[in-house]
Amino acid sequence: MRVGNLAELRNSCSGDLFIIASGPSAGGFPLQRYSHLPMIAVNGSIRLFTDAGVTPYFYLCDDSSFVRNRLSLLMEAVESAQHLALSPRVIKNLIERVPNALDGRSIFRFQRVNRLAGEQAAFSDRRFAWRARRDRDLECQFSLFQQKPNRIGFSRNLEKGYFSNRTVPYAGVQLAYHLGFTRVFMVGLDLSSSAGRFYEQGKDAVPSRLDSDYEDYILPCFRLMSERVTGSKFQVFNLSSGSRLPETIVPKIDFNELDQLLACS
Repeated sequence: MRVGNLAELRNSCSGDLFIIASGPSAGGFPLQRYSHLPMIAVNGSIRLFTDAGVTPYFYLCDDSSFVRNRLSLLMEAVESAQHLALSPRVIKNLIERVPNALDGRSIFRFQRVNRLAGEQAAFSDRRFAWRARRDRDLECQFSLFQQKPNRIGFSRNLEKGYFSNRTVPYAGVQLAYHLGFTRVFMVGLDLSSSAGRFYEQGKDAVPSRLDSDYEDYILPCFRLMSERVTGSKFQVFNLSSGSRLPETIVPKIDFNELDQLLACS
């Protein structure tokens, strides 16, 4: 098994990309209609792809608990995605359960910022955030008095890692930027624990931390992205009309507006 470095693919792409998240609104997305464009699947949203018979350009998973709780879904991604971007813990836990699972697959290590080999931090959050202020590839908040702001950021270069923000679609946006895409359309970005995920219901649903992480990590990271990253050269749109994320941060569009944007590209 060879695990590649995402530096190999930096700025190798261009144009439009869809990121398919797992919010309930993703269940109504006509995937096949837009399957001629590259797409990133994250965590359980791979189910939408397998049901539609569509191959995602990338599958992204950074949550080791997903290996324990949703192994069958992860294996669907391993078998169908063109490329896999997996965190070190996901790779380790998957191989422990299915030793040959990744043989012959295109795998890339998906590592958080400020990490040595494995998951050990290279610097304290404050020291890393201070250093990141001088790095053009990274956008990061900084505080001497609070720890949480030092974890808010955006990476333009995934050779240096990505900022988690506690929700994997945000990591997908950083991957999109790294690969060179200039316009990103988010699907299923509902960001509500109570709304759940489109592929699970009732007692089979795995608890979500979206509500507890929203104010401290998710919203501040998307706000930072809106203020420091997106603009005329890199745009992000939200196709979830009921998304918790304000449209002043990520503009919301419907399918008619999506088709108009795609027709003009």
